[in-house]
Amino acid sequence: MFNKGKKLFRVEIKVHGRIVYLLDSIYTRFYSLLISIFPSFCINFSIFVFQIIDNTMVKKNFLMTAPLLMASFCSAQEKPNVVLIMVDDMGYSDIGCYGGEILTPNIDALASKGVRFTQFYNTSRSCPTRASLMTGLYQHQTGIGQMSEDPFNQPNQKSPNDWGVPGYKGFLNRNCVTIAEVLKESGYHTYMAGKWHLGMHGEEKWPLQRGFERFYGILAGACSYLRPSGGRGLTLDNTKLPVPEAPYYTTDAFTDYAIRFVDEQKDDKPFFLYLAFNAPHWPLQAKEEDIQKFTKIYREKGWDEIREARRKRMTKLGIIEPNTEFAEWENRKWNELTEQEKDKVAYRMAVYAAQVHCVDYNVRKLLDYLKKNRKLDNTLVMFLSDNGACAEPYAELGGGKVSEINDPACSVFPSYGRAWAQVSNTPFRKYKCRSYEGGISTPLIVSWKSNLKNKKGEWCRVPGYLPDIMPTILEATGATYPETYHGGNRIYPLVGSSLFPAIQKKTDSLHEYMYWEHQNNRAIRWGNWKAIRDEKGKEWELYDVVKDRTERNNLAEQHPEVLTKLVAEWEKWANANFVLPKHPKK
Repeated sequence: MFNKGKKLFRVEIKVHGRIVYLLDSIYTRFYSLLISIFPSFCINFSIFVFQIIDNTMVKKNFLMTAPLLMASFCSAQEKPNVVLIMVDDMGYSDIGCYGGEILTPNIDALASKGVRFTQFYNTSRSCPTRASLMTGLYQHQTGIGQMSEDPFNQPNQKSPNDWGVPGYKGFLNRNCVTIAEVLKESGYHTYMAGKWHLGMHGEEKWPLQRGFERFYGILAGACSYLRPSGGRGLTLDNTKLPVPEAPYYTTDAFTDYAIRFVDEQKDDKPFFLYLAFNAPHWPLQAKEEDIQKFTKIYREKGWDEIREARRKRMTKLGIIEPNTEFAEWENRKWNELTEQEKDKVAYRMAVYAAQVHCVDYNVRKLLDYLKKNRKLDNTLVMFLSDNGACAEPYAELGGGKVSEINDPACSVFPSYGRAWAQVSNTPFRKYKCRSYEGGISTPLIVSWKSNLKNKKGEWCRVPGYLPDIMPTILEATGATYPETYHGGNRIYPLVGSSLFPAIQKKTDSLHEYMYWEHQNNRAIRWGNWKAIRDEKGKEWELYDVVKDRTERNNLAEQHPEVLTKLVAEWEKWANANFVLPKHPKK
């Protein structure tokens, strides 16, 4: 007798007409508990029982329905929930489990129960990353090769990011599908909270029209943490919201709505939750109690000492080799600053760290909710950043005025500046928007207790990049990627690969080549080799990023044949994927 809801099923196993085993009410309660806690055990157990029946040639008519009954019992629990958490403009080494001094105990705990990637790559910037993440394609294929629509354009005005060519429209086109669209077709509930940044002028570009059932957050690329308003204001589902009342903080609100969406779910179907924090993207705005945790360390130690301490921790953790050199430093040494400059820039970094720390608190809040409601064990959790740390406006000491920090009316700068951005990307070169390692390297944590329970704190050193996220989720959920969608539009084939073979150590390579382009920053990786042409450079450079990941030793002259091969391969890729490093009319 199997118990699921109000349905009871009595199962008798007979041999030569005699009952040899009966699942009575005691076993019913036990089995019901197993179904709710250990669905995979239930499946194995049921198959074993039905195999016995088959071997004794008893009740063949029941065998026809048994798998269907088990599917109805366990199907909802079999498929994992998926939680995809993305932070905004956070550097590679900011969180504790990647070597940072910022207090992130909950993200670190998540990492200790899963796998961390040492060589996972993004597209170097916000909305192109989100486009690739959501679709499993190159960002140019989706129509967001440059940036998405500006919040201050009028709906009837052409966006400056719409170049009038397929790869540069400023919003997701109809030749791609989002993870939400695919999973929704596979029986998933789909929720999003946070930053969309994939199109905003016209509801057809909003999350609910791209596969999500519920949405709370911002459509634009940045907003005030304390008082989102105007073109950078809040939206709930398809409704623009008024300015929220104080006290308000986006990181908390986004998490609260994410939990609310899951909590309001009325059935046992699996869910996909995309939680896209705007933190720690500028403007610098944080809670005073969090800021106070960090003001002393940054003022007393300064960026030189902080950077060196990160390198030592990264070496101890096994992220980098002991002989790893820093990338070239682009700023003054800490002792060359005036005392007033030290005060101001240390405070900026303290606010930034507080923003990251608040993300960590909210990760705990979400995971605690899932654990309390017995949803966490069969939930695939992925945590990553959209690009390297942000140096905007490329000033050593940051953008905006210190007096503007924590001003609720401020929705853009102030920022923490180029020097701290380099620290955040320790030990790598450059920062957001650039194709050097500091711009495209991201921490990636993958945790799934019921399926990766033996991967506690392991490192995966196989290179991967954003198009791999969609195939990874498809493999975990059993969902099918479509050939057509949106009324018969042909969908581009996936370009990524599932990360599971790398996680399970079944391969040491997922891709022959990986490609990048954003704002004329170009790069291609092939095995150990990486060729790059910076937006400000006229010549391609060549690095062995296994031996020299900080990109200090340009080997273009020593290996011209390798560089020629890679440049030709990059050009071939660009021509096939609507890539235009420069505006066609400029």
